[in-house]
Amino acid sequence: MIRPTEDQQYYELTSPTELPKASGFLWNNQMMIHMNCRGYAVSQFMQPEPAKYSYAPNLEAKTFMQPEQPYYAHHPGRFLFIKDEESGYIFSAPYEPTRQLPEKYTFAAGKHDIRWTIEHWNLRIEMTLTLPKDGVAELWKIKVKNTGARKRKISLYPYFSVGYMSWMNQSGVYDEKLGAIVCSAITPYQKVQDYPAIKNLKDKTYLLAEKKPDAWEVSQEAFEGEGGIMRPSALESGLLACGDARYEMPTAAMQYRIQPEAGEELEYRFVFGPAKDEAEIADIRELYFGTEKESGAASTEDGFDAAARAYAAYVAEGRGCLTIDTPDKGLDNFVNQWLPRQVYYHGVTNRLSTDPQTRNYLQDHMGMSYIDPDTTRKAFLTALSQQRPDGSMPDGIVLYEGAELKYINQVPHTDHCVWLPVCLSTYLDETNDYALLGEEVAYAGADKTGTVFEHIDLAVQWLIGDRDERGLNYINQGDWCDPMNMVGHKGRGVSGWLTIATAYACRIWADMCEQYGRTEEAANYREQAEEINGAVNRHLWDGDWYARGITDDGVPFGISADEEGRIFINPQGWSLLSGAADAAKKEKLIRAVEEQLESPYGVEKLAPSYTAMREDVGRVTQKHPGSAENGAVYNHAAAFYIYALYAVGEKENAYRLLRKMLPGTDPADIKQRGQLPVFIPNYYRGAYRQFPRTAGRSSHLFNTGTVPWVYRCVIDGLFGVQGTPDGLRIAPQLPADWNEASAVRTFRGAEFRIAIRREAGVSETEVYLGGAAGGERIEGGIVRGVQAGESYDVTVKLPL
Repeated sequence: MIRPTEDQQYYELTSPTELPKASGFLWNNQMMIHMNCRGYAVSQFMQPEPAKYSYAPNLEAKTFMQPEQPYYAHHPGRFLFIKDEESGYIFSAPYEPTRQLPEKYTFAAGKHDIRWTIEHWNLRIEMTLTLPKDGVAELWKIKVKNTGARKRKISLYPYFSVGYMSWMNQSGVYDEKLGAIVCSAITPYQKVQDYPAIKNLKDKTYLLAEKKPDAWEVSQEAFEGEGGIMRPSALESGLLACGDARYEMPTAAMQYRIQPEAGEELEYRFVFGPAKDEAEIADIRELYFGTEKESGAASTEDGFDAAARAYAAYVAEGRGCLTIDTPDKGLDNFVNQWLPRQVYYHGVTNRLSTDPQTRNYLQDHMGMSYIDPDTTRKAFLTALSQQRPDGSMPDGIVLYEGAELKYINQVPHTDHCVWLPVCLSTYLDETNDYALLGEEVAYAGADKTGTVFEHIDLAVQWLIGDRDERGLNYINQGDWCDPMNMVGHKGRGVSGWLTIATAYACRIWADMCEQYGRTEEAANYREQAEEINGAVNRHLWDGDWYARGITDDGVPFGISADEEGRIFINPQGWSLLSGAADAAKKEKLIRAVEEQLESPYGVEKLAPSYTAMREDVGRVTQKHPGSAENGAVYNHAAAFYIYALYAVGEKENAYRLLRKMLPGTDPADIKQRGQLPVFIPNYYRGAYRQFPRTAGRSSHLFNTGTVPWVYRCVIDGLFGVQGTPDGLRIAPQLPADWNEASAVRTFRGAEFRIAIRREAGVSETEVYLGGAAGGERIEGGIVRGVQAGESYDVTVKLPL
């Protein structure tokens, strides 16, 4: 049903119905497309705010993506109708809209392109989608081969939905000169002051064909007729009517009448996307196809194929710093191929937002420390330039001149300062670039500058100061959990997790201070961490786990007395990181998590899920039980917990839960989750004990802060190849049933080839440089004096 290709560059699905929401995604710095295996698409581009060029058939908000995206017959898509002219039989590729099951079907989600291969009625259809490195355009290649023994008479109908563009003005025509269907609209506006921005938008959607079609149709209604989208009436005629759309919902449908000989293959290429005007579309034709629009011959320098090659090279720039070989080949494939790709996507696109949430921006760039540290460095400087003089951070980081904080970034949250030292620690582990701490950065809205050290020091001081008389951090209208918006809106409620996270921030900032030569500050922050941990244990320990917080009215929640929301995952994991949980508390909380939060699909964020509004907690309790923050297997929170387990040496628990983030080898598990293991979703449906029928379903959202933490779990925890100021520390935490594994780790310009195996007579981890036979044993497991350009062979022996 699903399988990686031999070269590991694609993950294939061999049925359009077993996992109907399975998908892949492509992106560049200006756009993304989330492509469903059946042909449906969610696409977006920046101009500079998010915009669409392929719309739903009704007025819709320009949201990026929705969890558990519902698909329907008229959902935006990219399809090919095929009609046998002799019999009148009609089917479609990749599968929708006719839903005729082909004899053979393969959907291949790749790193730099997405492919379908369909064999049906003695025809082989290949569809390939890729993007350019720069610019907003979908590059489509369609091949049709006659696999039968006789000549065929068929019609091909590339059909790219455009949808409801605007209530003000929408139309569409086929432009003979451009060789393109051009659909035009005007973005609705009512305020005069909005016009200057509106008039520069790319409000046209085009389908540009390399070869001139025999006919076309631009009116959605005329194309469908009485047959509907599953069997459009326009296909009953010999030729499409070459109609236009005049204040009607447009579409982009073309027709090619062909008679391929037995064994003959024909190729068609298209570009689909937005443009400001016809002149831009003409430039796009010239860029990709040259001037001979009716010729099937490629030019010497084929812009279309050159763009595809450049895009493949662009995606390859996101290769990771770790390649593993373990007994778990599914994990190997994901860690080596897909995990760094998803980390890279987040780091180079900023989730296609002009104002990413501060916590997301910092964590996404934490992941980039492993792929492109220079990008991470610049991101920290950008974020700190928007820090207020009192040390607090804004709810979002503005990336473009004129952009404004929108949506959730207008709601005050109190956690953003925590992520500065937490994320910086990974960057410094990877680079040892302590010179960054001496960089001067201005504060927002003030004639004042400070070093990076002073900025982060002020942020940690702000966290320490933003606490009540008990020593617990205020939550305002939310912390890391966005919809926990009513715990502290009166100004008194506190966050148990944020208080614990503040203690952890103090601990890791103390380590960085000490390394930077600020020993007095280091000692002070360690004392602060101890004091905060003391407050946590006095006011938040509930006997077997830590409470999530205390409301404005002084009511603790996330405690054993609660019928719903009794236990939350975040305080438990972060208490292991902060040092709040001693050995006895650690044992109790791990057991509580296993008994109440662990499911076959991972660790749930809270349990039991809320089934009704709790007005002193907030809108998180209004979400459907088991969805998103209300008790889903919210992978971001699960990754925090797994990282904490590795931090305290709980390697068996950590690996078991880490592996649950990916669809398993069991077909039933794969079907229940419904996605390919080419990305980790924002969540899998939870509430396993309450609603087991729907538990495990993937949200299919690939925007998630999970992935940098999972990469940290693999690097710092599972394989234990973490950077230190002195060099690379090697301390693997392999699960007990792995007798051997190996890894190649790139680090500070050097390459480490690491072989790990269990041996009799070994009582503790032993690390040898130069191989075990005659190699030098490395005390403390740290390879010091790492030189860029060098290669190091390392052998690690573990106890049986």
